[in-house]
Amino acid sequence: MSVSEICHREVIAMQKDECVLEAARLMRKHHVGDVVIVAKQKGIQKPIGIVTDRDLVVEVMATELDPAVITVGDIMQPGLATIKENADIFEVIRYMRRKAVRRIPVISDNEQLVGIVTLDDLLQLLSQELSGLVKLVEREIGKEIQQRP
Repeated sequence: MSVSEICHREVIAMQKDECVLEAARLMRKHHVGDVVIVAKQKGIQKPIGIVTDRDLVVEVMATELDPAVITVGDIMQPGLATIKENADIFEVIRYMRRKAVRRIPVISDNEQLVGIVTLDDLLQLLSQELSGLVKLVEREIGKEIQQRP
């Protein structure tokens, strides 16, 4: 299964010159923990950074900065990790673990932002798959018990 099958296609994105107050408002409105910072390059929206709810607390609130003045570009995480949309789920898990990230933007071959996948998304998928395996094992054990009284 590729990451494109489970990623969220509706990504909350902002330009780097927008204020962090707007980022906080968007996170609250859309019930998300991040905004992806994008730059238009050659007609596509290329992800260049990310700002999380934790970034807002640690970098703005805790330091008592004015959220109406500070931009998302000022606090965005540099060196954004991204993953191609055709990447296998286990490749995504390994990459996220290696990069120590909880969320990762999904991009097309031309680096266009197409979605985002989070650790929660992956855990939910894996738990569903494990639950299916448990049911299969229980069914097989039940069949064996019925066949051998």
